[in-house]
Amino acid sequence: MRFLCLAYEEEQTLNSLSRQEWTALRNETLDYVGSLQAEGRLLAAEPLQSARTAKTVRVRNGQTTATDGPFAETKEQLGGFFLIEASDYDEAVRIASAWPSARIGAIEVRPLEEGLPEDSRYR
Repeated sequence: MRFLCLAYEEEQTLNSLSRQEWTALRNETLDYVGSLQAEGRLLAAEPLQSARTAKTVRVRNGQTTATDGPFAETKEQLGGFFLIEASDYDEAVRIASAWPSARIGAIEVRPLEEGLPEDSRYR
């Protein structure tokens, strides 16, 4: 099964890390990425720029609006994602819980839908 893991983090928390703390976290993350790739578990992973660079787009009644920033005002913001292959939810949660930034943020784990359902969007 494929799972999308969304990494949420507080920008202020990460920015307050010392250079040494940031380097250690970054290296630990890159090492974990390498081990997941070697196991064939990591399909993709990318960091995102600051939520300050985001735009939220909506189309209502044929009108497009784009507002600056994320939709919700929260301390934690979406910082990146990783797409993994796991045998089941338990394994996906185990993989996500070992992601280094899970210790200072949160990782949302969601299974991918295999195609867009015909009867309704969400089951």
